[in-house]
Amino acid sequence: MTDTIVAPDAERATERAADLATDADTVTVPDTAAALAEVAAALSARQVVPYLGPGAFALLPAEQCPIPRNSAELVQRLNAKVAAPGRIRANLTAVAQFIETRKHRKTLEIILNEIFRQTVPATAVHRLLAAIPAPPLLVDVWYDNVLDTLLGADAGRKWGQIQGVSHPQSTGEWVRYYAADGSNATAEAAAGWDTVLYKPSGAVTPAGNYLISDSDYVEILTEIDIQTPIPAIVQERRAGRHFLYLGCRFDHEIQRTFARQIAKRSSGTHWAVIPGELSKNEARFLAIHGIRRIDVTLDAAVAALQAAV
Repeated sequence: MTDTIVAPDAERATERAADLATDADTVTVPDTAAALAEVAAALSARQVVPYLGPGAFALLPAEQCPIPRNSAELVQRLNAKVAAPGRIRANLTAVAQFIETRKHRKTLEIILNEIFRQTVPATAVHRLLAAIPAPPLLVDVWYDNVLDTLLGADAGRKWGQIQGVSHPQSTGEWVRYYAADGSNATAEAAAGWDTVLYKPSGAVTPAGNYLISDSDYVEILTEIDIQTPIPAIVQERRAGRHFLYLGCRFDHEIQRTFARQIAKRSSGTHWAVIPGELSKNEARFLAIHGIRRIDVTLDAAVAALQAAV
């Protein structure tokens, strides 16, 4: 992804070319081992931004994971607390909006805190990312606190986190800054962190910030294209770097929009570990944005990277 502004005709041509590339299956790397070696080398050189999704928790059996492992499991948990109408029961943002509207925002936040304020075993993916020496930027789009707990266990690490907040529920800010101990911090302080953990959807700790309902996304989706909600330090640290998508799928427009906009103005080459069949929308998204699919299971990819980094 580059900073080039594409004219409408050129953009359509790019998308047509991506459709042709998708038909030729060029979104998948031909040599998995070589691709993982390339990723490992870039990680060691601090030229990769890991982008972690909820799919990392699929490495844990359901009985060992007390929190939802994907959006479908989360929406089931919400419906178990407040049953939404049948027509929206499978739509996470709509169910969250229903609870917010009918029961109050505070009720929604209490339910989410109950769901995510759990002791969760770290997966191999989380342990891999926490073991990387001073990565400039880590992105984690789920609401848990597993990665920041691991980062905080290293007393010598200089880090902090930036969390997206609900703009309608805030005092006008798009994000909030937290030091390693969970105390409030500032953008100026974040500039001195060796590692920035960016949680664009918020998280259960330290303050229970959540972007989850329709109203949460309305404003951010109107502004994100011009990068207003993306913190300056994230924009700075992504520049020229590759993104590595782990535990992510791109079935829904919000997933694709956040992945695209957070990686904007970075390198033109990225990787995504996604085994098995891709949907048409996923394949097209990967082709358009220079994301090379590594068709291997997440645990196998992590094992290879751990051995090489």
